[in-house]
Amino acid sequence: MIVSITKYFSALRRGFADAAAGWRREQAQPHDAVVKRIAQLSWIALVGMPLYYVVWHVWFPQPYENLWLRLGGMAACLPGICAARFARQRWFPAYQVAALTYILPFFFTYMYLMNGANTVWSESLLIAVILLFHFDFALALLSYVAGTVLAYLLYYCLHYVHHPDGTLVQLLMQGQWPIYLFAIVAVSLAKVGRGMLESERLAGMAAAMGTVSHELRTPLLSIGANSRGMKRLLMQASGMREQDRVAMEKALARVEIEVRHMNNAIDLLLLSSTAGQRTSQERQALSMETMVKSMLDRYPFANQGQADLVAVTVRADFQFLGQTDLCSMILLNLLRNALSALQRAGKGRIRIIIDGARARPRLLFIDTGSGIEEASMPHIFRRFYSYPHNSGSGIGLSFCKEVLDAWNVTIRCISRAQRYTIFALEFPRAAVDPDSDPEPEIVSLA
Repeated sequence: MIVSITKYFSALRRGFADAAAGWRREQAQPHDAVVKRIAQLSWIALVGMPLYYVVWHVWFPQPYENLWLRLGGMAACLPGICAARFARQRWFPAYQVAALTYILPFFFTYMYLMNGANTVWSESLLIAVILLFHFDFALALLSYVAGTVLAYLLYYCLHYVHHPDGTLVQLLMQGQWPIYLFAIVAVSLAKVGRGMLESERLAGMAAAMGTVSHELRTPLLSIGANSRGMKRLLMQASGMREQDRVAMEKALARVEIEVRHMNNAIDLLLLSSTAGQRTSQERQALSMETMVKSMLDRYPFANQGQADLVAVTVRADFQFLGQTDLCSMILLNLLRNALSALQRAGKGRIRIIIDGARARPRLLFIDTGSGIEEASMPHIFRRFYSYPHNSGSGIGLSFCKEVLDAWNVTIRCISRAQRYTIFALEFPRAAVDPDSDPEPEIVSLA
């Protein structure tokens, strides 16, 4: 019994930790799910504000209604219905806080007060609180406190000062507060439960991927070994025409390259399914120059000509805290994407720039291949999104961003279709060499 209780609380603690990590990620960047919820709430409010003005003003008249407050709510919803387009704008987080504060806690609390805390608006406010706390907890708590305080202040200034009848004290002492508190706790615990289920799902995925990878690697090892054996026999064989020999050697070399590519894909799937667990493990100081050289040695280039398309410029090496296997997979993904862009365009070159002489050391992957269309740019880091469509699994860049976010590394993409693509990785550094002379921000694509 005691062991079961201990396991339960351990799982609960892990769930809280996972949920907190998710809330921090949502707060740091506009997550797809958050953006969708903003858009959905905006559409609901845009339709509900005028509709319920008619309901509460004409069909079931309430003591107080205010068309201007509702029009203000509708205006606040207009950017929200295009949240997917504006999600990466600098002003969007501030808009998100302001819009949520106005539409949910402020509006419903003020209407609740002006209607004397009647049943209709008491229940409406409860629904607003539940909707609000489906968002990031810190954001919802900030909006709830700010919106409630503003509503009480406005009520005090516009109504209570002129009618000091003790109504405000009665409203403050209403029994709804325990119900609202219970709703907040219940929704928050439900989100924790979802975090626990997500952790269990990922753990199951990791176990399944481990089994699948084992089943895949065994035949791959056999294929690779047979390919090398056939190559040795081919070199010893006599009586074969030279052109046939060359064709066989090319075919066997291609088989070996495909085996290495498949092994890299298996590594990516395994690391992606356990990225959340691995990033929490202890990190070590790594040299970026060493990691890039190791990646180039490991990458299965199709031929020497393909390898010659990649140039490395070391302006200044730098060290960062990371994990070797995760960093190698990030670099392999970025290089593979760049080579794919060159292949699609039928032109271009790749430059990898290691620039440690900056306040925030930077790694640049630059290719002059096919580029990325502007409409696809907001989605390239989304899990299972591939560009071009159906060109891959869609987990490479999402894996890179998840790991880099955990390391406090910023990854940005700048691209022009049919011109170039730049992936810029900016790393944190505790101390900056005062003698260093950071180079300007201009990046040459020559």
